[in-house]
This record gives sequence, structure tokens and C-alpha cells, in this order.
Amino acid sequence: MGISSRPPNGRAFGRAPPFLHGPGGRGYRVRRSAQQRVPGPAIVGSVPAVSTPTHEREDESPGAIIGPDRLLAFGDAVFAIAITLLALDINVPGDLEAGDLGTALHQALSDIGAYLLSFVVIGVLWLGQHTLFHRVARLDSCLLYLYLALLAVIAALPFPTRLISEYADTAAATAVYAGSIAAASGLITAMTLRLLLRPALATPGTTPRRLRVAVYEGLVMVAVFAVSAPLAFASPMVAQYWWLAAIPARAWLSHRSRSVPPRA
Repeated sequence: MGISSRPPNGRAFGRAPPFLHGPGGRGYRVRRSAQQRVPGPAIVGSVPAVSTPTHEREDESPGAIIGPDRLLAFGDAVFAIAITLLALDINVPGDLEAGDLGTALHQALSDIGAYLLSFVVIGVLWLGQHTLFHRVARLDSCLLYLYLALLAVIAALPFPTRLISEYADTAAATAVYAGSIAAASGLITAMTLRLLLRPALATPGTTPRRLRVAVYEGLVMVAVFAVSAPLAFASPMVAQYWWLAAIPARAWLSHRSRSVPPRA
């Protein structure tokens, strides 16, 4: 019996499979069309990096995070606590007889006078900070740190007030008190100067002329109290009366700023 050259499925040996028939074959077309549809290998878990322009990045500085309103509320609390601590220094002994009360009240007059003096000074500084923050649209780090330094001075004012109450006739107590007020006034003036140098931080409608006047008014306070510090070593009483010079000086400067027309 002869050996057949055809396999059981009826196909002859040596015949090429259909997918090798070339461009005309069906298998070739199927495989080629499949290759055209299959995309390239995907990278699992990769996220394209998106760069944010510098001017669109969120400002995360301390001044931008806190905001003027929140900082001012914090400052109001510090001012209120400082004034409260001033009042706590006014006291009389608790074990007095009826005849000694008048003497004790007379001795407390120095405490009352120091309290009233510091109350007026802190009140003026409190009004000054509100006038300043009325012109602040946003904070930067410089304004923030200047204001925190101001609050540190305000919170410590009960100490020089106590000194001026008990040792009013000494040069050291007078100089320490004058230096504290000069420092507080200087910090508010520095914040105003910062607004003048950085108009973008100020509210719309805040003119450079108004900021300059505020700087001059602050410098008057700084000059009056700073000059009285060395003057106290010549005469503490004269140095304390010298503080009253701030009242007419500020009044004259305020009148002059209203009478002089703004520049065109």
C-alpha cells in the first residue's frame, strides 16, 4: 500500500498556512489590522507633571495665611489685657483702720496717675493701630513681625507703668517708660512706612499723601519720647512734662495736613 502525501484533514503537506500568503491573504489582513488598533504600552500609575506658573501659586507666607482682620482681633485682645493689668496695680492695704484710709488713698494717687497716663497712651496707640489696619488690604511677613513686636511692647507696658508709679522721681524709671512708648510708636510708624513703600499692601483709595502724614505724626511721638529718655538723667520731672509736647505737635501737623492742598 502506498503512503499518501495528504494528511487526514485533507491538506497536502508543504502547503503554506493562509497567514503567510502575503498581503492578499485573510490572515495577514487580520493580523495587520490588529497591530494598527493596539496602542503602545501604557505606564501604570504614572501621572503627568503639571507645572503651575509662579504668579498662580498660592501664597503660603504667614502674613497671607493669617489675614489682617484676624491679626487685628488678636491685637485688640492684647491691648485689652494690658489695660486690665494696669488697673490691677491700683490697690490699698486690706487691714487698715478707718482713720488710715485717707492716708492710704493719698499714697495711691501715684498709682492712679500712672494708670491714667498709660491708659491714655495705650488708647492713642490702639486708635493708631486701627487707623493703620483700616488701610491694610493684605499682610506680608514684614508687617506681621512688626505688629507682633508691637504687641510684645504693649503687653509689657504694665512693668514700666509700675516703675513710673513707684519711682517717678528717678531717671531710670522715666527713661524706661519713655523708651517703651517710643518703641511702640516707632513700630506703628514702621508699619505705616511699609505700606507707603509697598502700595500693593494698602487698600484701594489709600493715597501716598495720607500715609506720609501718618508717618510724620508717628515720628513726632517717637521724637518726643526718645528725646525725653536722655533728658530724664538731667531732670526726671522736666522729661515727664516734655511728654506733653506731643499734643500740640500732633495737632499742628494734623492741621497743616488738612490746610495744605494735595499735589496735582
